[in-house]
Amino acid sequence: MRHLSAPSLSFLADMELTVEGAHLPGKTPIGNRRVIRVTGGSLQGEKLIAEVVPGGDDWITVREDGTIIQDVRILLKTDDEALILMTYRGIRTGEPEVLKRLDHNEEVDPDEYYFRTSPVFETASPKYDWLNRRLFVSKGIRLPGKVNYSIYTVD
Repeated sequence: MRHLSAPSLSFLADMELTVEGAHLPGKTPIGNRRVIRVTGGSLQGEKLIAEVVPGGDDWITVREDGTIIQDVRILLKTDDEALILMTYRGIRTGEPEVLKRLDHNEEVDPDEYYFRTSPVFETASPKYDWLNRRLFVSKGIRLPGKVNYSIYTVD
């Protein structure tokens, strides 16, 4: 069996999402659910600049241990008018007291918790077709009223 070296990462963009307070449908058979409306934001990188079209959602499942599983769908509009669908699954977890501070909308040092996502982009734009053919990962930070991500291409 051949062992391959680990892939490297290249910076794609920083993204900031502004969000509403959580809608709380409650505990379902899947888990404790939250739905958070994405009200706007932006994505800034050397090869990609876009605004977040208001109206996306983050459908969250909160596990018994407080770990959050994200299921996010947003729409990006680039500075040259292309539309890009962006979805991602993510996980945010940490010590119970840290998760409680995050739930209370406090600013918490990102080194105190684990927050990663796996974005997928989809577009009809020939200029941005390369997004359809790459894998991406990101590291996130939860801030009061917003979420920031640094997104990387897996090379």
